[in-house]
Amino acid sequence: MAITAQEVNKLRQMTGAGMMDCKKALTEAEGDFEKAVDILRKKGQKVSASRADRETKEGTIVTKTNTDQTKGFLLSLTCETDFVAKNEEFVSFANTLLDLAVEKNATSIEAIHALPFDTLTVQEKIIEMTGKIGEKTEISHFEIVEGDAVVSYIHSNGKLGVLVGLKNANGDVTEAGKDVAMQIAAMNPVAVDKDGVDATMVQREIEVGKEQARAEGKPEEMLEKIAMGKLNKFYKENTLLSQAFVKDNSKTIAQYLDGVSKGLTVSSFKRIAIG
Repeated sequence: MAITAQEVNKLRQMTGAGMMDCKKALTEAEGDFEKAVDILRKKGQKVSASRADRETKEGTIVTKTNTDQTKGFLLSLTCETDFVAKNEEFVSFANTLLDLAVEKNATSIEAIHALPFDTLTVQEKIIEMTGKIGEKTEISHFEIVEGDAVVSYIHSNGKLGVLVGLKNANGDVTEAGKDVAMQIAAMNPVAVDKDGVDATMVQREIEVGKEQARAEGKPEEMLEKIAMGKLNKFYKENTLLSQAFVKDNSKTIAQYLDGVSKGLTVSSFKRIAIG
């Protein structure tokens, strides 16, 4: 019997399986959706849909830079258990996906999903992997950072990764970049400097500062000034260039970088953690 594209798409929406798999299953089941679902389940395809509401709090992060280290890429592939996350095949798959994304100039997770992978798409390959390992698997993050030099860092547990873009980089600044990446991993700054802090966050800090001062019995005419003082402290503790360098608290990150190479600074960064 003839199977319509609408029927194939309906089964795909139900199961998350690939278009060709859905078409074959419906053909084999003579158009019976329940039988088609059972056929897909036997092939492991139904696992993706049945685990769609499961949380992926484990996984691995992989990074890569281009040959001249001016562009860095970070991808997180997540799953449900630490046992799977540490599996060599799972980590290898994450690296393969990142290599493919870089090779094909993908700029988003959606673009990676659409890339060809053997005879499938990446999205279909991930569904196949889900069926194979019996856990929900997904690309949770894909980040790109550019700069005069880009340095990457992955924490020892494989679940926290950082990309740092450096500006005014003269000579080899890899060691300095690694120090800054480890700073970002440890201190989790909200922005490079105060100009990069979201306006909503700034306003919230001001309002919190006012309420704290008011609760302490400070006069109303002093609240604004006190709140701005608290905001400056927030900037110092939570923006990267103003933070004290964890390896030498006598310097800020800005001072440390300038000491490594005059004018060296951070243009952007990305910090991704799993779990």
